[in-house]
Amino acid sequence: MTNQYPKDLVPYFFGQTASTYDKIVLFTTFGKDNYWKNEIINKIKSPESILDLACGTGILTRKLAKKFPKSEIIGIDISQDYLKMAEKNSSTFSNISFLHQDAENLNLDLKFDCICSSYIPKYCNPEKLVKNCITHLNYNGQIILHDFSYPKNKIIKKLWNSYFVFLNSLGIFLPTWKYAFAELPKVIRSSNWVFSYKQELEKNDFQVKVQYLTWNSSVILYAEKPQSTK
Repeated sequence: MTNQYPKDLVPYFFGQTASTYDKIVLFTTFGKDNYWKNEIINKIKSPESILDLACGTGILTRKLAKKFPKSEIIGIDISQDYLKMAEKNSSTFSNISFLHQDAENLNLDLKFDCICSSYIPKYCNPEKLVKNCITHLNYNGQIILHDFSYPKNKIIKKLWNSYFVFLNSLGIFLPTWKYAFAELPKVIRSSNWVFSYKQELEKNDFQVKVQYLTWNSSVILYAEKPQSTK
């Protein structure tokens, strides 16, 4: 991997992959992506409004819209191609809208009851992202972040590494995904996002809970302020 900041890799990972993303993420996670996103949703309290950061093709966004049909759901993403795919796939939902925004430089004149995201933390600066989330969060709102993590168990770690070697070889047949398959495991191994975001949120008086999933290869970080804290 180059010395690029993780966010700088996003165009290379996802520049030409919008049309195949849904199938690839389902296949490469053995369907666990669906389970992880359901776990995110299970933590959300009856919100009137939800912001889905880095919504991609809208997989999580649509799940949110189904679960909370009376809520206003907004998905943002830095990729126009992914947003076009999200809009196309979400045309039957009246409570979803999509906006072209960078989560690290979020600028919406809106506040939300819940801000959530799947797969964004490892790419972003924790201080910037948390600051933007707080600016756009209603009082007593929730922040829920999900991403991959590098397993600690030696046996699982070997299986994890072997699996990404397999994906890397699979990239020969999926050229638009070849770079992502080769570089993504390096980003995950080097990321300390769980600790960094937990620390940043706690600095801002949030109570943070961490849920490890699927042999510690996936993590959900859930944060909210105590009722007595303003």
